[in-house]
Amino acid sequence: MNKKVKDEPEAKPRVAIKRLEEFLRSQVVGQKKLIHRLLVGLLADGHLLVEGAPGLAKTRVINALAKGIKVDFHRVQFTPDLLPADLTGSDVFRPETGAFEFIKGPIFHNLILADEINRAPAKVQSALLEAMAEHQVTVGGSSYPLPKLFLVMATQNPIEQEGTYPLPEAQLDRFLLHVEVDYPDRKASREILRITREESLRSLEEDDDEAMTPLNQATIFAARREILEMYVADSVEEYILQLVEATRNPGQYGDDLDRWVRWGSSPRGAIGLERASRAVAWLLGRDYVTPEDVQSIAPEVLRHRVLLDYAAEAEGNTASGLIAELLSRVPAP
Repeated sequence: MNKKVKDEPEAKPRVAIKRLEEFLRSQVVGQKKLIHRLLVGLLADGHLLVEGAPGLAKTRVINALAKGIKVDFHRVQFTPDLLPADLTGSDVFRPETGAFEFIKGPIFHNLILADEINRAPAKVQSALLEAMAEHQVTVGGSSYPLPKLFLVMATQNPIEQEGTYPLPEAQLDRFLLHVEVDYPDRKASREILRITREESLRSLEEDDDEAMTPLNQATIFAARREILEMYVADSVEEYILQLVEATRNPGQYGDDLDRWVRWGSSPRGAIGLERASRAVAWLLGRDYVTPEDVQSIAPEVLRHRVLLDYAAEAEGNTASGLIAELLSRVPAP
């Protein structure tokens, strides 16, 4: 009788994740910040919303991540005519059995790339929201669990807004990080040309040699356990709570910030900031969290959880600008 062999984590998860990070950097040049934030999301068990112009390796980086871990990956191109069933799957009638059978959709993979997420209508957004929030989908009155390792990386184009649907605040709040991606510098662009040329040559030679042995999922879960067991001082925890509270009432840190905000971060922002700060510290090789860890990841955790007042927007202020001001004014321990 054959027994299913359970994957065991590698002896040192931090070493394995470091190897994965090096592999990603060899595959994606000029986007170190995006790679780092993707690893933070993976280790903190959170989803990412990535915003940037076309051609900045957003799709490539999650493709590379899928090659570096033993996971199922699927890319979904969001379009205005996309239906919820195209994402979740649907019940299909089987004449031979006289019964309906549920056929799983692409959402049941471990890694999901939701490309141009803001092009899909509200019903699709609602289906994705349930998957992100509850780790399950509901079809025809029945609920189906998603894989234990489940990560959504959604992309949106900040330039072209025709035919797009703004993401509702409830869904934005479910993303751990909102990452803004910029153009690589000239040196990185030259390296991109070299890598692309070498990949094209390898494809002509039909060379499928893998650059690294993919990590098993048990290693990811072991890393997450180490991160959750890290030490966070009471003063650092208090600093996190003060930053989140400041997004709701920024006027206490300066009259010029008064009436900037209509809605501040929810308690989920504090949870996300603490989890993400742990992941940042762990990736740096420490077993404790510093205020600098919190400050480095706070813009990505909080910017999409703040809704500015109309007057503040009319004056050219942004949520990112508000977070930067608060980081400079809220006293760190």
